[in-house]
Order: sequence, then structure tokens, then C-alpha cells
Amino acid sequence: MALKTFVKISSVNNLSDARYCAGMQVNLMGFNLEENSKNFISPEKFKEITDWLSGLEYVAEFEHTHPERILTHLKEYQGIHHIQIQEEIHLKMLVNTGFGIILHQKLEDITDLDELIKKSRSYDEHHVTLLLTSEQLALNASVIEKIRILAEGCQVLLGFGLEASNIEKTVDQTNIKGISLEGGDEIKPGLKDFDELAEILETLEIED
Repeated sequence: MALKTFVKISSVNNLSDARYCAGMQVNLMGFNLEENSKNFISPEKFKEITDWLSGLEYVAEFEHTHPERILTHLKEYQGIHHIQIQEEIHLKMLVNTGFGIILHQKLEDITDLDELIKKSRSYDEHHVTLLLTSEQLALNASVIEKIRILAEGCQVLLGFGLEASNIEKTVDQTNIKGISLEGGDEIKPGLKDFDELAEILETLEIED
């Protein structure tokens, strides 16, 4: 079993969802290590979950934690491959640490994509992957075109507007690296439920 595109699952906090997604051969599994977050995963819980998994890479997800604290904190977690942050100012302190870097950008307007396009070559030079989410934007033709241009300059993971009915077309139109689906108490892509996430993954599944 394999998937047609690269998939990251974010904010996983329970074993059943983790095992399901690992079984579907997602590429990256993210755990929220922001200590004040409701989805925070302790080192003990992280080990409890990941001891059951194999064949994928793990992402430590942070929001506002300072890079020095991030690197100290990660010493308590074994097996982390990537760091995800939201504060662009923190990139300089993390790009040469040996971890893959994902910069999570929450889009409020289509002009936010224009700003990212201007910086896309720099992101690529420093091996930074962009993760795009939005509660305001729809995947209309204009947004899709700008994401396509952005993906020409750097690696992009798309984390909004995804449905089983449009997922393959969206990946083809945008030429993105892959998609990001959100976990949590009820694993979901955007605001959807587990059944809809499973439908997306099953749509992407390559039949033997």
C-alpha cells in the first residue's frame, strides 16, 4: 500500500489515529510540542505512540517557542526528524541544526501568497518547506495559480480546501510537494471528521 502524493498528518495525539495513518503510509507525522497547547504531547506520550509505529518520519510542531527552548526540549524526544514553526524570524537559528524545517504560514488574504512567492527562492536555498493553511481563502482559480507559482520556487505542503473529490486535481494543478491533514482529538482535514480524512487517504491510495 502506498499513496499517490506526499502526506503530512499534523497534531496527532492518540495511538489509534497514529496507527491508522502509519498503516496508510503517510510520510510525516506531526506532534504538537508547544507546552501550552491543548494538543501538547509529553515525551512519555510521544514514546508510547511512536513505539508502535515504523516507516515514517516525525515532526515536532511549535508555534511561538524560542529556538533555544525548542532545541533543548527536543532532547527529551527521540526520533524527531523535522521541526515545524510559525515564526519566520526563528528560521535563522534553526536552518543549520540538522533538522528538516517546515514553516507554517496561515494565509488571511491572497496577497499573502504574493509575499511568499517573493521569498520562495530563499526558502528553497535554506531547504525550508512551506505549509499553507487558511480559514479565509478558498481554492479558487486565482489562489490555485499563485500556489502553483509558489511551488515552482520552493517545496509547498497544502493544508486547506482539500476534499476527496478534488484532491488529485488540486495536486496536479498546483504541482505542490504534497498535502497536510490535521489530527487532534478527532483527526480531520481542516474542520472535517475522521471519515472524511480516511476518504481522502483512500482516494490517494495506489491499488496493488
